[in-house]
Amino acid sequence: MKSEYYILQDGYLKRKENTVYFQNKEEKRLLPINKIYSIYAYGKLSFSSGVVSYLAKNGIPIHFFNYYGFYEGSMYPRETLISGDLVINQSSHYLDDAKRKYLAGKFIEGACGNILKNLRYYSRNDEYHQQLNDFIGRIEAEIVKLPETDSIPSMMNIEGRLRGLYYQALDEILPEEYMIVKRTRRPPDNKMNTLISFGNSLMYTTVLSEIYNTQLNPTISYLHEPFERRFSLSLDVSEIFKPIIIDRIIMKLVNKNMLDDNCFRGEIGDMLLSEKGKKIFLQEYNDKLGTTIKHKGLNRKVSYKRLIRLELYKLSKHILGVEEYKPLVMWW
Repeated sequence: MKSEYYILQDGYLKRKENTVYFQNKEEKRLLPINKIYSIYAYGKLSFSSGVVSYLAKNGIPIHFFNYYGFYEGSMYPRETLISGDLVINQSSHYLDDAKRKYLAGKFIEGACGNILKNLRYYSRNDEYHQQLNDFIGRIEAEIVKLPETDSIPSMMNIEGRLRGLYYQALDEILPEEYMIVKRTRRPPDNKMNTLISFGNSLMYTTVLSEIYNTQLNPTISYLHEPFERRFSLSLDVSEIFKPIIIDRIIMKLVNKNMLDDNCFRGEIGDMLLSEKGKKIFLQEYNDKLGTTIKHKGLNRKVSYKRLIRLELYKLSKHILGVEEYKPLVMWW
């Protein structure tokens, strides 16, 4: 089973018969096509049409990030699982205001449920108990307003306030040098914003890779507005998994002192992950996606990556009218 995520930096890909290899100034290595799930390309990556064709044939997407680490786009293989019936129903759920708001609300509920799970986990520490409980109460007070909203922008405003309160709560337990203070993106202005931006990009592209392996159309979304040049359904589903995967990875990296100053480049106000930092993060990310838990519904162990696919299957069933969608909230 394909399970590995490869990060490639400033080099070129070549194909020779049934082999693809990557080379830059520091290394030359063969890529095990049968194991690659996705490729993350940073900086300048050169390749021939033969390489693109071969990767696409094997269902391997390439996600491109520029020199600064910002996501720019994906080489998305030709869809082989497309279903006209599902696409029609997926579109109708977007066009029907009530159906769209239902799904948008569920994505927020799932994200909020997992955010609260994280905060309750850390609130078990007596040192942070009172502060985090205050934030938990404020977040719960926001989420009860969701059924009263009459538009998607209003829902997005609630989601934004929830996320803001969450980051304020995390600042109560983070070391000073890793405090978020204010969420910034382009460019991230401190270490924590850098980690969040990098992790969220990984999450977005991982969800996109999983959508590719279903019959869902990645451009038709419900919480985030569909736009040209982005796969907005990935943004919707990522909201559920960022607290489960990305935030927990970041807290582990920080709490276990797995990062040092050499993991970052730039300075406060304009900071990005270094090559060393990316490799450490990506290793933890691969490990997390491969970690298994006992699924209470299936009564067997599944990986975190498989949880994403299962969430997409649930969404497909809802769209087809088979089973009402309920978002994943951590039970472990």
